[in-house]
Amino acid sequence: MAVLPRYAFEDFATGDVIACGPRLVTADEIVAFARQFDPQPFHVDAAAGERSIYGSLIASGWHTVAMVMRMGCDAYLLDSTSAGSPGIDRLRWIKPVRAGDTIRADLVIGDVRPSKSKPDRGIVVSEWRVYNQHEELVMTMQGMGLFLRRASIEPRP
Repeated sequence: MAVLPRYAFEDFATGDVIACGPRLVTADEIVAFARQFDPQPFHVDAAAGERSIYGSLIASGWHTVAMVMRMGCDAYLLDSTSAGSPGIDRLRWIKPVRAGDTIRADLVIGDVRPSKSKPDRGIVVSEWRVYNQHEELVMTMQGMGLFLRRASIEPRP
């Protein structure tokens, strides 16, 4: 039986909130990500992290973005008509994410507008707010997503 994705362009409204996560952050994954992509000492070495201004090993901000992206995929993107993104704006790393933290994100829908040049799609602008287990804001960013209109898609097998 063919199934339509749950989220198409028409399903987003200004003010809607999509909860993403939670996700436990481990020291092993902090180090593994950082060794490959951001090998600054406070990301790859616990002792160096303790000596740093942060006082412990911390996740790369890019690792935090990647974890939030995965949470968004699991929460809604993989069941949507997403056609990608033209980018993000206003990315802010507010507090360090540490080993043992559990992060979650609220995706707050902002502007929802149909494409002027391509009637089969629209743009959804959203504010991502990422929190740790203490409900402290650790990261924000504004994202833009392209979503196809429901009438322009075929059901998935």
